[in-house]
Parts: sequence; structure tokens; C-alpha cells
Amino acid sequence: MNADDQVARVIGAIEPVDRVAEKAARARQDELVKPQGSLGRVEELGIQLAAIAGVSPPPVPRRPAVLIAAGDHGVLSQGVSPWPKEVTAAMIAGFCSETAAVNAIANVVGAAVMVLDVGVASALPQHPRLRVAKVRRGTADLLEGPAMSRAEASAAISAGVTAANDLIEVGADLLVTGDMGIANTTPAACLIAAFTGREPAAVTGRGTGIDDATLELKTKVVGRALETHDLDLTDPMGVLAAIGGLEHAALAGLILAGAARRVPVILDGVNAGAAALVATALAPESRDYLIAGHRSSEPGATAALAKLRLQPVIDLGLRLGEGTGGLLAVPVVVAAAAVLAHMSTFAEAGIG
Repeated sequence: MNADDQVARVIGAIEPVDRVAEKAARARQDELVKPQGSLGRVEELGIQLAAIAGVSPPPVPRRPAVLIAAGDHGVLSQGVSPWPKEVTAAMIAGFCSETAAVNAIANVVGAAVMVLDVGVASALPQHPRLRVAKVRRGTADLLEGPAMSRAEASAAISAGVTAANDLIEVGADLLVTGDMGIANTTPAACLIAAFTGREPAAVTGRGTGIDDATLELKTKVVGRALETHDLDLTDPMGVLAAIGGLEHAALAGLILAGAARRVPVILDGVNAGAAALVATALAPESRDYLIAGHRSSEPGATAALAKLRLQPVIDLGLRLGEGTGGLLAVPVVVAAAAVLAHMSTFAEAGIG
């Protein structure tokens, strides 16, 4: 099956969440041995999980997995980050050797870690935790032309679909988005500005901690990118190809696969938000399968969540990426399912 066919197939497999199960879960929440609404948004998360699974109470997730999609970016040549592209490969080595922040947090919450190379410029050594589905060695400079071709964007989405399906096949029941790619917050800001209609200054952040002068330059790059390309929001694949990153495409594929398989997807930060805007533009019903893990301190993340109508589970001022913020939300999501599954109702407890 070619990439375009796989993308079309996964989009076609996405069905609306189950409103009957959602209604049953809401009714059960109101009958549990507690004041109605006393668990706040945890109750709403449990109801959403029931709607996603199509059954109330929903199954309690036991095997979360984070997919770290990785790629490099031609726009780095514009000076938007002080870090060289070689850092992408160095960080992937850390993910594989379990020495990075994402590994430390994944170990705490019991999550598997997979790294997906869809566009790293460097050649990477083989590792059991690394899957290589390299579409190209980094995107082109999005100010000089499209970041990638439509076929490449589709191939990267397809790689994300395949990786997510493989994780689900071996038991993953809760997916978390992760990302790695020096300069990737620049195309993320471009995508978010395009899909939300926000001004570049409102969605462009400091990424790895750039200074004021670099932030000003980065914001101008985002603005020039939007002016350079004739973007048609009714053609989300074209928008992605013009100004996005290969890892954004792969994460969009992860989201689409999760929705098609009725597996909830926890979003991490600003890059996940950009990917989610692409995925929901391609398949609007995929939005109801998304959980915002946290609110990144990157301004584009808040803009993306507002457009997606998602409220973050936690807000800790994070902006690392890698999937760290999404993983920190895993225990809350698991607990939300457990509340519905394991708490007694007043009737079950014999309380009139």
C-alpha cells in the first residue's frame, strides 16, 4: 500500500466517539460515592475515555507508550536556533540509552519509548528502540520553497501511522506524542499561525531558550514564511508540505492511527499542537480522541489548544518536548479511567 492510500485508509477508518457510552459514563459519574463534580476535570476525562473506548466504564490504560518523532529542518540556516543540527542525533542517542528526561519520566509512569527517524540529517546507529523510516535527510529551507513535497509529507504521515499501529499491536493502550528536531519550533509556529490565523508574534516562542535578538529574527522568519507560500487551508496536506516538519507529519499520523483504533492520544507541547492541527484538518473527528497533556510555556501551544478546544491536564511551565509533559499527564488519565471502573455507586455501596 502506498503512502497516499494508507493515509486515506486511516482517515476513512476514523469514526465519531461513542456518545451512548459517553452518556452512560456521565450518568455513572453522577452515581459514584462522592459529591457530583467533586473530582473536577478528572470526571470529564473519564467520560471522554468511555466515549473513545465505546464502553462505560472504560478500560483502565495499562501500557502507555510515547513515540518520539524526529527530524531536522532546513530553516535552521536562517539562524533561528543557536544549536547545530547534530544535536538532534545526539539527543536520539540519549533516548536510546535511556539517559534523557523522557526516559526518566517514562520509567516512572511505566511507558514504553519508541523513537521514529523520519527526517534526521545524520545517519543513526541501529538500536532496538529506534525505528528508521527516513523520508529525507531534513526538510528544505521553508523560506526558499516548500519544506518538502506532498509525497514526502504523505510518506511521513504514513510512517507515523505504521509506528502507532505497531505499538498498538503489541499492547499499547494509551499513546503519547514526543518530538525531537533542532529548530522544529519554527515550522511549528508557522503551522499554528496558519491554522489559527494568529499573528507570528503571538505564536512564536523561545524554543531552546533563544535570546531577544534571535526571537525577533525567528518571528520575522515565521511571518516571511506565511507571506512566501500561497497557503490553502482547505488543503492541509499542502500546508504541511509547504511549512511543516517531517516529525509534525509523523505525529499527525500517530494521531490519526490512534483515532482509527479508538486509542486515546495524549498531546505533549507546541510541536504536538501543530501536528494535531494538521491531523484535525485532515480528519475533524480525530479531535475527540485527543487529550492535552499539559500547557507548554511556548505561546503557540496555547493558541493551538484554543483552536482545538482542549484544556490541558497539567500546567507546569514545561517546554522541553520529547513527550515529557504528555507523560506527566499519564497518571491522571489512568486515574480518571480507574475512578469510573473501580469506585462504587451509592446503590452498590448500599447507601440510600
